[in-house]
Amino acid sequence: MQDIRPFKLAIPGSELEDLCERLGKTRWPDNETVGDWSQGVPLSYMKVLCQYWSNTYDWRRCERLLNSYAQFITRIDDLDIHFLHVKSSVQHARPLLLTHGWPGSIVELLKVIEPLAEPGTDGTPSVDAFHLIVPSLPGYGFSAKPQDTGWGVKQIANAWNKLMSRLGYDQYFAHGGDWGAVITTEIAAQNQGNCKAIHLTLAIVEPDPATMNSLTIEETEYLVRAQSYLRHDSGYAKIQGTRPQTIGYGICDSPAGQAAWIVDKFWSWTDCHGHPENAISRDELLDNVMMYWLTGAGASSARLYWESLHTPDYDEVHIPAGFSHFPKEIMFPSRRWAESRFKNINFWTSHDRGGHFPAMEVPALLIDDIRSCFRDVTL
Repeated sequence: MQDIRPFKLAIPGSELEDLCERLGKTRWPDNETVGDWSQGVPLSYMKVLCQYWSNTYDWRRCERLLNSYAQFITRIDDLDIHFLHVKSSVQHARPLLLTHGWPGSIVELLKVIEPLAEPGTDGTPSVDAFHLIVPSLPGYGFSAKPQDTGWGVKQIANAWNKLMSRLGYDQYFAHGGDWGAVITTEIAAQNQGNCKAIHLTLAIVEPDPATMNSLTIEETEYLVRAQSYLRHDSGYAKIQGTRPQTIGYGICDSPAGQAAWIVDKFWSWTDCHGHPENAISRDELLDNVMMYWLTGAGASSARLYWESLHTPDYDEVHIPAGFSHFPKEIMFPSRRWAESRFKNINFWTSHDRGGHFPAMEVPALLIDDIRSCFRDVTL
């Protein structure tokens, strides 16, 4: 059996001291010239956030939480992969692979772990119990950073299938959002016979040209939002997709820079009514930022865009696929557009609240959807 090594977080105190020193020496830019977030994260908020980060925030709390779950490192395709492996106490629990994206991390998924693994605690039938496997993407968190090109969506999907087999799960389910949704879709498209169904909160499909003369209200809104995203919200992707190394110098050196680069998207993509802390607590925001800062993942995480953004794949998916639409998601296609790629949609629902990070924003809704999506699928 391939080597699977236990892992525990133990960040040296010197690294936390260095963080506080850097925060205290931040060279701030001048104020934005608008009264909102349209030019980026406001200076006043960044100063408050960084002061809290330096003086009040407790990384050891997050470290203890992560260490309360079984963590491991295993080498796949010459790269060390970090993952949580949370086994349910329910004997017939089914394996479920959960994949995060950017600017998320495994921290993004912590609220859903316990309810999905131990559903009996909330009165849910044990049939909905899952063994959970939650890996950190290559170049993210405590997974190793690729030293060569090639670690795009296709290779990660293949590596995840190897990981599941290595853990003894010859059949499993998979869920993802953001890049996690793209990778999960690729696992399904590769269809190596192991993954039996998927659930997504982001559906990557092409609008159907044949429908352009009969667009629904939903499809018209999709096109409007897609255009708005390209004009006003896609700068991060263009930079990370073309110059990940260049942006890496700044965000690996400045904690304020790294935080602003991430928090901007939590403002833009959450159902937060104008302020990210309306959707996600300040500690949760910083827990996620720390997964990038402590590991120096500014450049390595950005390279996933360079590897995969310019070669989107629309291969058909034939295994069962379920979808949850949250209103502040970047964009979400109509069911008929989705059906042009996903040929076996077994679950489709829309919610009236939540955004791009539902596992953090509205975990109860996401948990119910995952349970419903896989409940009647047999392994």
